[in-house]
Amino acid sequence: MEIKKIGVIGTGNIGACQATLIVGNGIACSVIAHSEAGAERCRETVRRNFETFIEHGLATERNRDAAMELLTISHSYDALAGADLVFEAAAEDLNVKHAIYAAIEAVVDADTPIASTTSSIPVDGLCAGMQHPERMLVAHPFQPVHIQPLVELVGGSCTAQSALERTYELLIALDRKVVRLKKSVPGFVVNRLAQAMFRESLYMIEQGVADAADIDLAVRYAVGMRYASIGLLEYFDDVGFDLEKAIAQTVYPDLCAVDSVQQIVQDGIAAGNTGRRAGLGLYDWSKKDDADYLRRKTAPFLNDIHWKLPE
Repeated sequence: MEIKKIGVIGTGNIGACQATLIVGNGIACSVIAHSEAGAERCRETVRRNFETFIEHGLATERNRDAAMELLTISHSYDALAGADLVFEAAAEDLNVKHAIYAAIEAVVDADTPIASTTSSIPVDGLCAGMQHPERMLVAHPFQPVHIQPLVELVGGSCTAQSALERTYELLIALDRKVVRLKKSVPGFVVNRLAQAMFRESLYMIEQGVADAADIDLAVRYAVGMRYASIGLLEYFDDVGFDLEKAIAQTVYPDLCAVDSVQQIVQDGIAAGNTGRRAGLGLYDWSKKDDADYLRRKTAPFLNDIHWKLPE
């Protein structure tokens, strides 16, 4: 499909990395910035992302320069005119988002989809008061947005199937892997799976079963490696319902079933030990190699870049 232009609202990390993905696939991108500082920060983030690609042999300086030429950062919503899709990556505040949607609707075509990157607000809350609520949907990415390929595509009772299909096609053109939810639920798919694992992992620490490092070892070299290649439910089918039933009958009764934030988290917050940024959480980050952690955090995704880089 021909894509002429994609709009992005927001100049934070999600917005800037979304813009990187768009121009990195040879598509014009108009970013709406609400301050000069935000505009400059966005431009610098996009350029820095391409510098990282160049360092890893994934792009050339020519690719970078051609991509930067496709990036427009404006303070006027008029720059969105003619966009095939608009991503909204603004603050998680409904009043802010509703004001943004009104400004977008004033300049784009009536059938142009508007995709929020929210991870928490249902579509039916987003589309309230819109002129064309049928265009509203969620396309929830994962950080780093430009290199982590998965996007969760979620509609609401207001969303037209045509908007979902059009957005799906645009995301595929951007080299995304798209999970299409049949209905909206809190946390969508990925965060529900993650929260189930977080809850059980914290429970095992609290119960003295294993420490954080050993649980992470189990995830990195068993859970993560296995399900990265064949998928969780493919493995379930492979093992078989009968054997999984026998395992579940033994394990399910002993699993964590709390429905509130666990004490280990509450205690950490009270003490100011909130994780990596604080220097202490489940790990003592003063004893960890932060550069190595950041390298490991992005390395798998850099091996799976298949962009249509501009020349």
